[in-house]
Amino acid sequence: MNTPLAYLHGKFVPFTDAALPLHDAGFVSGATVVDNARTFRHKLFRWPDHLARFRRDCQTCYVPLEFSDEQLTATAEELVAHNANLLPPGGELQLVMFATPGPLGVYLGEPANGPPTLGMVTYPLPFARYRRFFTEGVTLSLAGSHGNSSESILSPTVKHRSRMVWHIADYNARTLTKNPAALSILLDSPSGAFTETSVANFLAVVDGVVTSPPHETILDGISLRVTRELCDSIGIPFAEARLPLSKIQTQSEAMLTGTGFCLAGVREMFPWLPKPHRYEWPGPMFRKLLAAWSDLVGVNIEQSFTDSPR
Repeated sequence: MNTPLAYLHGKFVPFTDAALPLHDAGFVSGATVVDNARTFRHKLFRWPDHLARFRRDCQTCYVPLEFSDEQLTATAEELVAHNANLLPPGGELQLVMFATPGPLGVYLGEPANGPPTLGMVTYPLPFARYRRFFTEGVTLSLAGSHGNSSESILSPTVKHRSRMVWHIADYNARTLTKNPAALSILLDSPSGAFTETSVANFLAVVDGVVTSPPHETILDGISLRVTRELCDSIGIPFAEARLPLSKIQTQSEAMLTGTGFCLAGVREMFPWLPKPHRYEWPGPMFRKLLAAWSDLVGVNIEQSFTDSPR
């Protein structure tokens, strides 16, 4: 079949035929646990980590997952193998796996809900979308704060589909900076510390130490784990600490780490208007870590984005 496939309701279907009923909890309530992995040379990267996080988050959110790890892995690999054959030369995939509690019976006048929904889809890795991360650096704008406590009902470590906070934050960031490519970053309280962005975990270099916000206050990012491992392997100090807005002047470099692009350098942040805080870009820590990422995956990451078709 020369068309992309998706996996939904226990079978492979053409991507264009995949659909959830309008009374599925994932649509009605946004009750969706999700995970997003990418390929290198058409093989899923750090798949066991993504799968373990997905299973943990389903359990945390009381979303039934009625498939074994072996079944989920076989399904993901089959889907990737088929859809990768349809890519242009040099193309890669991102795979999204999602689970919901399933249809809500109340919308049909039925007494019971379910069965639970499980789906997988892929899409071509959007190299062009991330190219400017490597050619221009990332622009961030402080767009407000959100409650991000480990004591919250929904832990900030969980990866889920509800994106309304980030939709509003990114809209505000782009409006304030008049930069259509700006990304939002949020604080843990109105006068508090940086947490993360809409697309990636945030890292700052403070006194020569690559520093992440405390892990219990941010998404449990797989790429963040990899970046921390690379710091350890090449001798770069790494720490977790609150990164107060008041201390932004002590941050010499800043980076984002996320599944699609692996690692990107931040060029500027607008913690206030109209004057941004300028970071060293591309900074020496970023260069060392990007090279280590490239060595790890066997691909020149920067070149893969800068040389991709526009």
